Amino acid sequence: MFRRSMKCAILLYINIATLPARKGSRPVKHFLELANWSSPDLWYLIKLAVHLKMEWQSGGNRPVLANKILGMVFQKPSLRTRVSFEVGMKHLGGDAIMLGPQEIGLGTRESIPDVARVLSGFVQGIMARVFDHAHVLELAQHANVPVINGLSDAYHPCQAMADMLTIYERFDRLQGLKLAYVGDGNNVAASLFEAAAHFGLDFAIATPEGYELPQSARDKAMPLAEKAGINVIMTTHPAQAVEKAHVIYTDTWVSMGQEKEAEERRPIFAPYQVNHDLLQQAHSEAIVLHCLPAHRGEEITNEVADGPHSMIFQQAENRLHAQKAILVHLLA
Repeated sequence: MFRRSMKCAILLYINIATLPARKGSRPVKHFLELANWSSPDLWYLIKLAVHLKMEWQSGGNRPVLANKILGMVFQKPSLRTRVSFEVGMKHLGGDAIMLGPQEIGLGTRESIPDVARVLSGFVQGIMARVFDHAHVLELAQHANVPVINGLSDAYHPCQAMADMLTIYERFDRLQGLKLAYVGDGNNVAASLFEAAAHFGLDFAIATPEGYELPQSARDKAMPLAEKAGINVIMTTHPAQAVEKAHVIYTDTWVSMGQEKEAEERRPIFAPYQVNHDLLQQAHSEAIVLHCLPAHRGEEITNEVADGPHSMIFQQAENRLHAQKAILVHLLA
């Protein structure tokens, strides 16, 4: 099965890489939320990511994005997002330009529509890591090049694709597995719910009362889950969520922009720590994921983060390969 999937991915990749330039205009496709994409298209991206990773490890990627530039708009600090996108573009023969808050002042120094139109004349794609999800939607509305959501307060689709790639590498399948998320019902959890529905994983989430997934995120993901026929559990009990789970996932209790809530949140989230005892409730071959940065001793213990079930650093590396697939699909 894996070999057949790889053969299909390689053939599709070759077809994209060898297409002649298309005359005239075509609709611009963006990567903003997983709910906007079809399950077959997302599966194609996973298989393409597997191929690009193997190609890189076998001597390097072909320069299919030669002469392409990615403009990277940042409102938030970044390690994995900036480095993975910039390195990914270079591996594929292109380049990337980092634009921080001081250069743009998105929506303050210059209007978002004007930024989108100006950048569209300079670069072949825009990646935005922003606070307000409305900002990345507005960029996409006014840009005539692809816009990629590198993170917003509502969704983190690039992270979820790297997560699915990591799980796929470990189990050689996605459908029929159980993914359990423990912690804050944030942007990462929202994209994981959508990803689970697209790829056929049962999804369980344990959050404290008052910190559940937003209703807007549930309204988008639940129809996908019902169509896929997956089991969905939403609870306040971590042990219930992780029971027999193949994947345990957690994230920081205090996201960027919530620093003033830190002292209030810590005691509320303390029972939601991913530790040795909680891990014992999961499947014997369960893996532990964390999108990083981790606050060790809070949402996850050192024993688990550095233990045999942890794949957090493979997961971090896979941001590079999953995003290469997105870049090739949108820009090649």
